[in-house]
Amino acid sequence: MKGKKRALGTAALVLLLLMALPMHALAVEALVPMGCAVGIELETGGVMVAGFSEVQTADGARSPAAAAGMKTGDVITAVDGRSTPDAQALLSALTSLSGGPVDVTARRGESELLFHVTPARSEDGRWQLGLWLRSGVSGIGTVTWYDPDSGRFGALGHGINDVESGKLLPFDGGTITGTAVVDVVKGAPGAPGELCGQPDRAQVLGSLDRNTGCGIFGVAGFADAGQPVPIAAPQEVHLGPASILATVNGGGVAEYSVEISRIYRQPEEHRFLMLTVTDPQLLAQTGGIVQGMSGSPILQDGKLIGAVTHVLLSDATRGYGIGIQDMLDAAA
Repeated sequence: MKGKKRALGTAALVLLLLMALPMHALAVEALVPMGCAVGIELETGGVMVAGFSEVQTADGARSPAAAAGMKTGDVITAVDGRSTPDAQALLSALTSLSGGPVDVTARRGESELLFHVTPARSEDGRWQLGLWLRSGVSGIGTVTWYDPDSGRFGALGHGINDVESGKLLPFDGGTITGTAVVDVVKGAPGAPGELCGQPDRAQVLGSLDRNTGCGIFGVAGFADAGQPVPIAAPQEVHLGPASILATVNGGGVAEYSVEISRIYRQPEEHRFLMLTVTDPQLLAQTGGIVQGMSGSPILQDGKLIGAVTHVLLSDATRGYGIGIQDMLDAAA
């Protein structure tokens, strides 16, 4: 089944552009810079609480789940002992609500908690818990690097977060698939652009085994991967010309010129550098950096130095990048 997917991303001061061998077993000095767009399917291993809603009852508005102590980011795994691996299973389990208390089992971080929730009856006669829910996420993003010896890859350069809560989505596996970029919404001040893709779920390229603040990681087999290039040490990165690899149309991966305008030697929130798009062709096609380009590898002096991660909301030609070493450390 194919469907048009929007690029992964969440807005804040800036916009996130949206197991085999463990990484510490890879003594890598070089990696293949990729730049290919892929479809991303991430599973949460349950249904995540994205927020709370108030049930309008005859006695006023209330949220039973919030009153019971549940929090945004909790992952519901069972209701009255009945497993709820996805939203459909949870809805099925809730159809039998009759007003009596229910036991809701949920994961919060590494802990498993049990909540006793008493449903509220809405004005239209339905028993509800007062929850907004999310089960998994899908979209498109860009693969940063690939190690042909181990099959390991890294993508996005940032984690996949829940849009409502801003928290890193709980992780229980996932896949990357082939995708075709079918449209581009150009970026403009205050209105970030995006790549629109047509993922092919029948073309599974690899599996995901980690969702971290510095990227998503897994194992894949890229038959058309290029040649490895050396990994730059942080002190080798300097101001001046560089380039990125990205897929912004049906023509495949292309190289575009950028300028490194600032380097953060003590990076916060994994920001290592600021870059400005200078390539006329990329500016004409996208207006600069858009959602879906996160993970685009950054090259300088023939070495892989990092990945594009954010775009400035006020200026689509500028954005941030994470250092390649931060991605490798997160994958370890």
